Amino acid sequence: MKKKKILIIDDEQPLRESLEMFLTEKSFKVECATTASEGLKRIGSFHPDVVILDIRLPDTDGLEVLQELRRRNNKTRVIMITAFHDMENTIKAIKRGATEYITKPIDVEELEKAINRALKIKYTEKDDNTISLDPSLAYDKGKIVGKGRVMKEIFKAIGTLSENKVTVLIEGETGTGKELVARAIHYHSAHKEHPFLAINCSAIVPTLLESELFGHEKGSFTGAICTKKGRFELAGDGTIFLDEVSEIPFELQAKLLRFLQEKEFERIGGEKSLKSDARIIAATNKDLWQMVKDGNFREDLYYRLSVATIKVPPLRERRSDIPLLIEYLLKKINSELYKSIRKVEEKAVDRIKDYDWPGNVRELENILTRAAISTQGEVILDEFITPLLGKNESKEIDKKDTFNVLSLQEVEKEHVLRVLNHTRWHLGKTCELLGISRPTLRQKLKEYGISPSLEIP
Repeated sequence: MKKKKILIIDDEQPLRESLEMFLTEKSFKVECATTASEGLKRIGSFHPDVVILDIRLPDTDGLEVLQELRRRNNKTRVIMITAFHDMENTIKAIKRGATEYITKPIDVEELEKAINRALKIKYTEKDDNTISLDPSLAYDKGKIVGKGRVMKEIFKAIGTLSENKVTVLIEGETGTGKELVARAIHYHSAHKEHPFLAINCSAIVPTLLESELFGHEKGSFTGAICTKKGRFELAGDGTIFLDEVSEIPFELQAKLLRFLQEKEFERIGGEKSLKSDARIIAATNKDLWQMVKDGNFREDLYYRLSVATIKVPPLRERRSDIPLLIEYLLKKINSELYKSIRKVEEKAVDRIKDYDWPGNVRELENILTRAAISTQGEVILDEFITPLLGKNESKEIDKKDTFNVLSLQEVEKEHVLRVLNHTRWHLGKTCELLGISRPTLRQKLKEYGISPSLEIP
């Protein structure tokens, strides 16, 4: 196998020699430079895979070398080293594309891990074992992504329901995209120029929810210092989206039922009946019919809300859509985070497809965003995804029908491992997150037998 090339640019002779010796023993081909200008020439002739670059050099700042490499569109991975704990320079180095920022005295194990990680990023970008993003696919806000049979049926339902104004009940777990479906119905309808007003019924205290929906007259209750129009009045011929409709108090359900039947309502404290032609689209993550049977939701209101019903499947039931969702969400994340991620390691995609996603698409977007933040390059690696995926404890308990209680030591060991994996074994960052000193961390690593080869449980 061809040896990987490392270029060290540092003016400290003892450090250069010790690093050269260490990396040569690790089967790297190593060259050294003492100044920025010499280093740039060596980069052009030696073509290193990784550059270890000191931030303070005799002729110029190492950050200037980093910027020059980016100006030349040179994609050599750069690890910055410095004797100074400087927040500003750390931020600048990372923003300019440094893979890692390591402080002196150099921990050679930490440096070796950083080099291996940089090499993995560099060669994974060229690897076939990645899922590439289609450059022609643009991020379209509000788009619902899916190619499976169930999603195609939902698209058909949206098309049908956008042609009329019947009340719709959208059922699905948290994070499946129920509001996206509601918005799609509204914005494909003839009333798309009218308001789409969303209200989360679980986020407003019951005493204020009636006012939010129907409005109130001045002086109708303490604090009602002026007349207020409610959502039904403000919506006009538009759409009112009642998210978490199951949380509407039982006594308020009767007033909502009257509106659905008569298209009439009164403000709190008002005597005049007001008309509204607003469409109601409701959503719930609960079994509304079970709530009816339990006496917690009006049966007549249930039938009024569910004239048309759309069931949005959880992500675990449409795994074939996951690669498409990854691609779509990363387009969004790139635009929001000013990233240029083009690929995801195939191993990471496999892990994502195997995970059950209790938080559904919303959780997937969260995980991809957090992984993208950690990514210094064009490819999201498996090591950025794996520590973010929660364990499916419920499935494990079902299989074993037991519950294993961990000791405090086991919990601490697992927590230390997770933080190490999150920081990619950066001991300084791990100490900072754990709130302990480096000697204490080393003692715990020794005590628990933790080494870089140990898998996170």
